[in-house]
Amino acid sequence: MNKAASELVLNPDGSVYHCNILPEQLADLVITVGDPDRVEKVSQYFDEIEFKTRKREIVTHTGSLNGRRITVISTGMGTDNIDIVFSELDALANIDLKTGEIKEDLRQLQFVRLGTSGALHQDIPVDSVVLSSHGLGMDGLLHFYEDSLMVRDLDMEEAFYEHADWDDSKAVPYVVKSSTELLEQLSSDQTINGITATALGFYGPQGRNLRLAPHPVDINEILSSFSHNDHRITNFEMETSGIYGLAAMMGHEALSVNCIVANRALGEFSKDSFKSVDKMIQYALEKLTNS
Repeated sequence: MNKAASELVLNPDGSVYHCNILPEQLADLVITVGDPDRVEKVSQYFDEIEFKTRKREIVTHTGSLNGRRITVISTGMGTDNIDIVFSELDALANIDLKTGEIKEDLRQLQFVRLGTSGALHQDIPVDSVVLSSHGLGMDGLLHFYEDSLMVRDLDMEEAFYEHADWDDSKAVPYVVKSSTELLEQLSSDQTINGITATALGFYGPQGRNLRLAPHPVDINEILSSFSHNDHRITNFEMETSGIYGLAAMMGHEALSVNCIVANRALGEFSKDSFKSVDKMIQYALEKLTNS
């Protein structure tokens, strides 16, 4: 069935509406970053850059490193932006933009998020790197898609729901695993694995108290005290669960790589987060292009 113009929105040049890129400008390996300024921090290490574009907060560079073609794209913050960017990137890969028809031979992409995060345990130091074995979503995004039950870890969801005594007025938490292949490829003695909790905001949803009191006030303690089948929640951020859920439903591989810039348990923040993020970027690029 063809997609209506109001469903698959294109720019006058035929590129997808928000990302502003054409199918041939998208590599099979896609690195996502939240901050538009971080795109250049990644692509500076490419051997060559063949394409650049920008629309709003979405900046895209496509190039290559060590013979592997890579696209790096900024998503902005939050799973609402992830929904836009991942839907459009999948359309570039798997929908004929001229006819609006889904292609018979589907293209699988690899998504690697390079982002910042806050640790929930004292033994996870600032400036360390956490790989997300699972994404725990408290944002509700996946509940708007019919196929979400097919990719979710329902046992872990139920265990967390009971552990947290979850408030039914909030979106039901969901859990999705990372790509096993990418997790193994990027794991080393320099990384820590754990469940990453994804909040739909930075302040109240992550337990920060400025003038408005968060609810529940002890969300960090609820998260840090949870474990299931030897997995614990290690860190907090705002995109991973949406990335994992959408990628899994679309048939893509995804991994979230998190530079720990804050330790919520200790109240610490990195003294040089830019250096730590750069180190994470170089580590990930080496693992992705030299393995």
